[in-house]
Amino acid sequence: MSLELSVVVLAAGMGTRMKSALPKVMHKVAGKPMVNHVIDTAAKLNAGKTMIVVGPDMPKLVEAVSPHPTFEQTDRLGTAHAVLAAKEGLSGLSGNVLVLYADSPLFTAETLERLVAARESGDHAVAVLGFRPDDPTGYGRLVTDGADGELVAIVEDKECNAQQRDIDFCNSGVMCFRAKDMIATLEAIDNANAKGEYYLTDAVAVARAKGHSCAAIEVDEEETLGVNSRVQLAVAEAIMQDRLRDAAMVDGATLIDPASVFLSSDTKLGRDVIVEPNVVFGPGVVVGDNTVIKAFSHLESCHVGEGADIGPYARLRPGAVIGAGAKVGNFVEIKKAILEDGAKVNHLSYIGDARVGAKANIGAGTITCNYDGFRKQHTDIGKGAFIGSNSSLVAPVEIGDGAIVGAGSTITGKVAADALTLTRAERVEKAGWAAKFREKMRALTGKK
Repeated sequence: MSLELSVVVLAAGMGTRMKSALPKVMHKVAGKPMVNHVIDTAAKLNAGKTMIVVGPDMPKLVEAVSPHPTFEQTDRLGTAHAVLAAKEGLSGLSGNVLVLYADSPLFTAETLERLVAARESGDHAVAVLGFRPDDPTGYGRLVTDGADGELVAIVEDKECNAQQRDIDFCNSGVMCFRAKDMIATLEAIDNANAKGEYYLTDAVAVARAKGHSCAAIEVDEEETLGVNSRVQLAVAEAIMQDRLRDAAMVDGATLIDPASVFLSSDTKLGRDVIVEPNVVFGPGVVVGDNTVIKAFSHLESCHVGEGADIGPYARLRPGAVIGAGAKVGNFVEIKKAILEDGAKVNHLSYIGDARVGAKANIGAGTITCNYDGFRKQHTDIGKGAFIGSNSSLVAPVEIGDGAIVGAGSTITGKVAADALTLTRAERVEKAGWAAKFREKMRALTGKK
């Protein structure tokens, strides 16, 4: 692409088939709203300006697409009408204007680059992305000139004649316009149709009537999926997950059972990372090289350092930072806490709002009691400290470097470096009491 590129994203649809109070395009695929997938793809194209057309009363959507400008389509009168809602933003543009749909998150930057290049190469007024489904029924057909492949018309399925109905080249809806005459083309579209709406597809007929040429290029059907229901949302999720898994493996991560691993669109896995089956990566996860993520672990908004060992059945919640070579074992939950290099929390523990120093060891069943019902308090555990099993650290608390906390202790306040601290009740032993108790209970119940 050599000319300026601007993008209009249509996001005003109500999505009634989703049966949701949330705007359709705010539903997530791979942990990110569909509309943001489309915006991020536009960013890969180095779009100079990206405009979002929204419907009335969509504050969450406006917030989600910020800082990109939004334009409201107050009355939903068709796709051409929707694009013209952004007329103020379209005025004075040069080069190319790409029209995308916020409920179609699967188009790749490479495909859209091909479309823009096709429009530029022939200086066409409009270029359209088409695909060839197994069954074209219901889709608008792209009628092309057999001699040079120029796009002659887009004919809606219901309006096709017998010959046109045999065409399997179908309209995806995505178009690239020559910016300088785009507004004039759209304003010439009328609503003389059964629905009384202004269709973007009519731009081809308008452009050709003015003596301009149009073009169409082909894309794989998979990319064209538009999400209008929860079922289609699941299909889009499956396609996106396959792409993300393939990309992770190409980049040097091992997914032992790829189909059981779920990634977010921004998951970053280093080289020689091994991911065992049934692992879920929520948004905002970065995993360093040579790390092992064991089965059934769940990670979200966290950073895992090089050579760490996570799981199985570990949960890393937002704000968890796991140092190089650290260990987070089975049934351990870490939240808004730092485990420094080589620290170990091996099993059955909760560490929240805390720092665990380098090479410290946290025994099984240890918890940081970080919430008093009103405030979150901090726990600081020094390097090389040893916390015995089944200990409760009642924040705010500070354990010095090299200190040892005896198993079963409840600790408050400050523990000096290299000290031993324990808070066990004094042991009481009554000889023969158990045998006498059993005799008494047998007499009362008649049980042997």
